[in-house]
Amino acid sequence: MACEAGETVDDAPTLTLPSQTDAMARESQTGPGIHERSVSGSSELKDARILLVEDSWHVGNAIKRLLRALGADVAGPAATIADAERLVAERAPAVAIVDINLRDGERANTLIDRLQQQRIPVVVITGYTAVSLPPGKVEAILQKPVSVEKFLEVLRPIIARQMNQ
Repeated sequence: MACEAGETVDDAPTLTLPSQTDAMARESQTGPGIHERSVSGSSELKDARILLVEDSWHVGNAIKRLLRALGADVAGPAATIADAERLVAERAPAVAIVDINLRDGERANTLIDRLQQQRIPVVVITGYTAVSLPPGKVEAILQKPVSVEKFLEVLRPIIARQMNQ
């Protein structure tokens, strides 16, 4: 299962973007799928171009499906810096969602630097508890698994700011 349902204090459904381990375990048990009860058919991110850089197919696919359900135009997931740079060259995104550790041990720091030089805001989503990046380098660092609510809380104002430029 690509996203998991949980309950909040008021019993409203929540979604959680999985860590790589969570996503693989759930899909092996239940097959691919996404719980979209709260976001299906939404257009709150309509036409926002988002670059997704994630080397885990399971996690990348879950995030991509969520963003598309919200109306975003998603490029990726790209598993390497070269793939990400190719997608940026084809069409610049409004924002990039980037995992720090990519395929074959590649670190995304140089990609983040290039995106920052191009004034493309970056949100890091990582499975690591500590990520060493200079202040101001990225908009936010979110630890997997991250709730969809928190993810969108960070993403919405960035996209609104970029779309109004």
